[in-house]
Amino acid sequence: MALTETKVIDNITVTENGIVLYREATRILKDGDQIAQTYHRTSLTPAQDLTGQPANVVAICNAAWTPTVIAAYQAQVAAQQIA
Repeated sequence: MALTETKVIDNITVTENGIVLYREATRILKDGDQIAQTYHRTSLTPAQDLTGQPANVVAICNAAWTPTVIAAYQAQVAAQQIA
């Protein structure tokens, strides 16, 4: 009986305002059959530091976070702070 643990990014979503949401699944396998699974969710805002993030998530962020998206997000945050 061999137990193994694997982690995989199984879901990446970009919202309309540029926030990137991703889910990491931790799977426990017994002799190759999955017996348990847990999730950890993370959100990243446009222009956030990506140090330490998974490579596939960084690639999505770099594609989604155009200068226009970053500027619009920053304007939205500034408007919310004034209100």
